[in-house]
Amino acid sequence: MTRVSAVGGSSNRASSQRGVALLLVMWLVMLLAALIGAFALIARTEHLQGRVLVRGLVAENAARAGLEYALTRVAASDPRQQWLPDGRPHRWRYGNADVEVRIVDENGKIDLNQADITLLTEFIRRFDIEPQQAAQLAAAILDWRDPDSLSQPAGGGEDADYASAGRPYGAKDAEFESVAELEQVLGFTPELYARMAPHLTVFSGRARPDPAFASAEVLDAMGMDGADVVAQRQRWNPDSGLPPPTLPDGGALVGGSSGTYSIESRARLADRREAVLRTVVRAGGAVPGMAYTPLRWQVGD
Repeated sequence: MTRVSAVGGSSNRASSQRGVALLLVMWLVMLLAALIGAFALIARTEHLQGRVLVRGLVAENAARAGLEYALTRVAASDPRQQWLPDGRPHRWRYGNADVEVRIVDENGKIDLNQADITLLTEFIRRFDIEPQQAAQLAAAILDWRDPDSLSQPAGGGEDADYASAGRPYGAKDAEFESVAELEQVLGFTPELYARMAPHLTVFSGRARPDPAFASAEVLDAMGMDGADVVAQRQRWNPDSGLPPPTLPDGGALVGGSSGTYSIESRARLADRREAVLRTVVRAGGAVPGMAYTPLRWQVGD
């Protein structure tokens, strides 16, 4: 009886050990399956991330190609091949990307360092600003750029005015180095700046913009019917062989390019991936062989 009991106990222990071993194996299999699943998920995620990055780079390169191509077309000697830098859209196919390019000659914009108070006031009024406030904002631009500490008759903004407004800096008393400085000028909000910036420059050196390249808002500020002038310009196509349109006073609505351009190049791939490049460039460069000199460079909205 004692011998049978011992054998039975040994058998139970062996069975129990096999059960524990089976449980451990099952847990190990489950753990390995979870690890493999996690690795597969990570690999899939990294693959998708890499695909997004690659497609983004493809779109960005297509937008860059649009910039390069636009500079060759705007400088074309054959008028029928030339792209006019007056803001009209130019469409182009590059590989599998649809590219839309807009070119604006900087001579068509209002130069913050050269425009007088009358032009600035009329321009600011185009953005639903009351005449008195528009005059004060225009005066603040002049006070920012002029070297003296005397406020303009319309109000303006010198150091004391900035201090009263709680701004730790005063008027710059020097020329604008970039259009972005306008955000620092007393009275200008980010929203107003964003609406005005596409029509402004610091690169033309002109007191009055060239109507051949100016936007409707700038033309309105110059005392013209901006919408009508822009429509006349865009109805004319160099391919037609017809003479370019003229203003009522005989001025040309198609002018010679300055060589300094704002260019927006927007590329869209078949999978709807988009990239936008916004630049200001000057044709040529200090180094021989350079096609252009970047003055401003922004990738994305």
